[in-house]
Amino acid sequence: MIIFPAIDLRGGKCVRLIQGDFDKETVYSDDPQATALKWQAAGAKFLHVVDLDGARAGSPQNLDAIKKILAAVEIPIEVGGGIRTLDDAEKILSLGVRRVILGSVAVENISLVEEAAKKFGDKIVVGIDARDGFVAVHGWEKSSAVRAEDLAKKIVAAGVKTIIYTDISKDGMLSGVDAKIFSALAKSSGAQVVASGGVKSLEDITALMAAGVAGVIVGKAIYSGALDLKTAIAVAEGDVTFYPVCPVSSLNALNRSPRL
Repeated sequence: MIIFPAIDLRGGKCVRLIQGDFDKETVYSDDPQATALKWQAAGAKFLHVVDLDGARAGSPQNLDAIKKILAAVEIPIEVGGGIRTLDDAEKILSLGVRRVILGSVAVENISLVEEAAKKFGDKIVVGIDARDGFVAVHGWEKSSAVRAEDLAKKIVAAGVKTIIYTDISKDGMLSGVDAKIFSALAKSSGAQVVASGGVKSLEDITALMAAGVAGVIVGKAIYSGALDLKTAIAVAEGDVTFYPVCPVSSLNALNRSPRL
């Protein structure tokens, strides 16, 4: 399983939002380039970059910051946020970005997704951001009547193999993941699913591995120090086996059990 450290850009700075709320922002760095280098040094094999201003405006807005990240790191990056035309996708890819993420346009214009997949192949992935199973669009500020599972099936039929699925209710909350929703989406759609939203611990990493997802995006957990990225990558790649600690109550129960 691949772990993607997230770099969310707003006004050229590296930030994190809570549940996609632009009024609930924490600035972690005014140097996204240095942040990208930090995650690369910790062992990251791929970076997940989101242009938050672009998601809101409907077109890429943080190209300078993206260029600086590309110039700094040797690992590939994927970029999403405001990419809603073929020209936008081509512009971002021409910078040296490995993959572009289509979001709102998948709800509004699935034929464009199909065209992009034919033109750019596996350089196209689609992000599905959902609350209570329904897709949110335009920087998560608008909800739709489209169910995530229905959209995922259309996306796969359009020729896209990888879907990034974000559970908005958990994003930025450090509340832990519900691995079942990602597994269910993968099974119902046939897509490779990258999970996003709520990751806080190694227990979450192992739960997602067991769920069979292709990757996981980690954000606030690594910025706040709740999760060590280097250790998480080692667990996800199978270099280290993580055994969850038994709760004290379970240990007490074991101590009370009759010995054979």
